[in-house]
Formats: sequence, structure tokens, C-alpha cells
Amino acid sequence: MNMMMKLGLVFVGVLLNVGGATFAHEGEHGQPASVETPAMNTAAALTEGEVRKLDKEAGKVTLKHAEIKNLDMPGMTMVFQVKDKAQLAALQVGDKVQFQAISDAGKIVITEIHVVK
Repeated sequence: MNMMMKLGLVFVGVLLNVGGATFAHEGEHGQPASVETPAMNTAAALTEGEVRKLDKEAGKVTLKHAEIKNLDMPGMTMVFQVKDKAQLAALQVGDKVQFQAISDAGKIVITEIHVVK
């Protein structure tokens, strides 16, 4: 076998090997294995913030917050809708808080918020 043919076979082998790496591996019972990304993680980490304004009737809170990692959002001050208005009852302007925010149908919603003591 000449050198060009050997190189050609090696090249084809490499291509097949690389191409195979693009397919998903199978999990248990022949099912495709799931791949979890941070954005898919339903147990989002808590983020630190400070209450700047409250609208308990409308269920909104303005927070100056640190980076919200699960949403890939830098720190800033913004208004959030709270999933459960009752969570705002214990809050006051100036409170340091920890909260969990998710994207729900394109809106950022706080699902959990509590005062840090």
C-alpha cells in the first residue's frame, strides 16, 4: 500500500471518529442522555440585593442586585414582579435580601425573597 493511500485511510478514520463525537451518548435503557446547562437548572442560586422601593399592592419590588448567574444578568437596579405578593409583607426599603429569580414567559419573576439578618 502506498503512502498516499495510508494517509487517506488515516484521514477517513479521524473524520469518522470526530463525526461520531457529535452524536449524543445514550443513557440508561437506550434513552438519550440528558445534558443539564445552568440555564436549565430549576434550583437557581440565591442572589443578594437591597430593597430600593416596594409596591406591595402591585406585587413589585425594586432591587439593587448582584449578578443573577442563572439568568446571565449583571448587577443593576431594576423592578421585579414577585410570584407571591405575600412575600413582600415582611420587607422594608433598605433591607438586605437574598432572592431567587427566574425567567417566566419572557418576564423576570422573583420566586423567593427573604431578609438577610
